[in-house]
Amino acid sequence: MSAPIDISICICTFRRPELLDRLLAALTEQSHDALRMEVVVVDNDPAGSAAPVLRDWQAHFPMPLHAVHENTPNIAKARNAAVHTAQGEWVLFIDDDEAPDPDWIRRLVAAQRRYDADAVFAPVLPRYRDDTPAWIRSGDFFNRRRFATGTVITTKDARTGNVLIRRGKLMAVSAPDGGPFDAAFGRTGAEDTMLFRDMLAHGARFVWCDEATVSEEVPAQRANLNWLLRRSYRLGQTYVLSEIARLHGVQRFLRATQLGLRALLQLLIAAGVALATLPFSRIMSIRWLRTTLAQCGKLSALAGHRYHEYGN
Repeated sequence: MSAPIDISICICTFRRPELLDRLLAALTEQSHDALRMEVVVVDNDPAGSAAPVLRDWQAHFPMPLHAVHENTPNIAKARNAAVHTAQGEWVLFIDDDEAPDPDWIRRLVAAQRRYDADAVFAPVLPRYRDDTPAWIRSGDFFNRRRFATGTVITTKDARTGNVLIRRGKLMAVSAPDGGPFDAAFGRTGAEDTMLFRDMLAHGARFVWCDEATVSEEVPAQRANLNWLLRRSYRLGQTYVLSEIARLHGVQRFLRATQLGLRALLQLLIAAGVALATLPFSRIMSIRWLRTTLAQCGKLSALAGHRYHEYGN
């Protein structure tokens, strides 16, 4: 029998073969000591756009490289396919548009061992193109909160873009469709929020590792006001949907009512502040405008509208 796998690096890709090629090249340069590794790539494009890149790499990749085709565009189904293909004790998620630092894996593993964590989350830093507008850079819209290594975190800061997860804890979670990721959130987003919420309910321990950074390209189609506002709208929707997803009956109604009333109040305040600050600071006004759109997303989700960001 072959030796057991320690870590399965899982990548879900959708119509970004050039970026996937760069990521696979970067993985060949990783320092991972004596850990036994494998890579699982799930192509979520019905047309199979990643196939040529994967065929080329499989011929000479320095570790096992498994190619899976999930032809239904749905990020939860793609991640489920990756997890069920993975054989490692640990699953390490990284997005196809990200690039890891050379000691990325070693730092995640060191943090896991030091803090006895079931999942270790780490930063995803923006990588700007030369033509990115100055106000996008100054506004810092693509950076997320960071913490000291070892900080215990919750679902508010837990994402799948850069995370090492104990596979046993992952597979202990069962989504309505078998999961572990809930396919009902596979086109709207928040499938990872639901997973991590369920893992915490099962007693999992999440910590942060601030040194295990990866960078993420900010393409031109995202470096604009329209995308930022649509993103805020979508995040508002998924927040509300994830808050009420596991509730039923009166509990669901009361929580939805509370969230709706709060969103309406926040909408009025944020819209007013966005207008008031516009003459003085464009960036501050945009921040409040994004908050306004997030509240619109919450209210529209409660009204039954669904914004599908993935799979288009």
